[in-house]
Amino acid sequence: MTIEHIIESIDSLAPLSNAILEVQDLYAAGQEELDIHKLVSIIESDALLSLNILKMANSPMYGFSSRITSVSQAVTLFGIMQVYGFIMKYAVSEKIKAKTEVFGFSNERFNDICNIQSALLLQWYSKIDLNAAKFLAPLALIMETGKLIIANEVSITSYEKEFVEGFRKSKDISSYEKVLIGTTSYELSSTVFNHWHLDPSYIQILHEFNNQEHENETISRYVKILNVIVSAVNLKSILSKESVLKSCELLQEMGLDPEAFAKVALSVKRAYISELKVRQEGS
Repeated sequence: MTIEHIIESIDSLAPLSNAILEVQDLYAAGQEELDIHKLVSIIESDALLSLNILKMANSPMYGFSSRITSVSQAVTLFGIMQVYGFIMKYAVSEKIKAKTEVFGFSNERFNDICNIQSALLLQWYSKIDLNAAKFLAPLALIMETGKLIIANEVSITSYEKEFVEGFRKSKDISSYEKVLIGTTSYELSSTVFNHWHLDPSYIQILHEFNNQEHENETISRYVKILNVIVSAVNLKSILSKESVLKSCELLQEMGLDPEAFAKVALSVKRAYISELKVRQEGS
């Protein structure tokens, strides 16, 4: 498993579907110019895309008490940027099929992690900077894409057993990835997004994810915010006391209120536990 082979596999990823490309064209014009009615129409023209957006929008982690029953309702409640995140999450899941068992859990749990990261960021940071939260929450939903690339590569090599054991023992996921392939999954996410011509700002943020002191102050701030989220919710821990405490320590360094974050984290965790119980009862 080499970085060269991984890059080749990314370069060979199939292009996005016509509906997704049409959506990208709409967003490329800028949020101010985006035709919401056309956006809803494009989404509704793809039945699977519509169903997946409604499924993600109705996740209890986002905190809505009533069920969202239409794409237009989802756009109204979440805003166009978060819906963009839902769209790209669907696109990623369609184009990158991976067995996340190499990380020690199912694809469903992987998707839960992505949803919780996004929901936590949106609910917490919107109280500090609403515009930044709306911009970053969609990225939080899809930033773990690179881990799917790694999972795919591991599954086609004879290294799977060693990887599983090494991942289990590792204390820092990004450090383990770097030792393994010379880069991190966030850098791979950046490469995937570049391949699909996604938002250039998202590409830059992920490219700099492990460099928090970037000369661009906005990029540096965004990276630190995302690191707070990843410290609390990641492939090894979902809002445990230890992981939330680690995030709170980062927040103190940033001069932000750790108690406010911890309160939102607890609310999101309760919603997730409730959702797991519903799934178990329905199975």
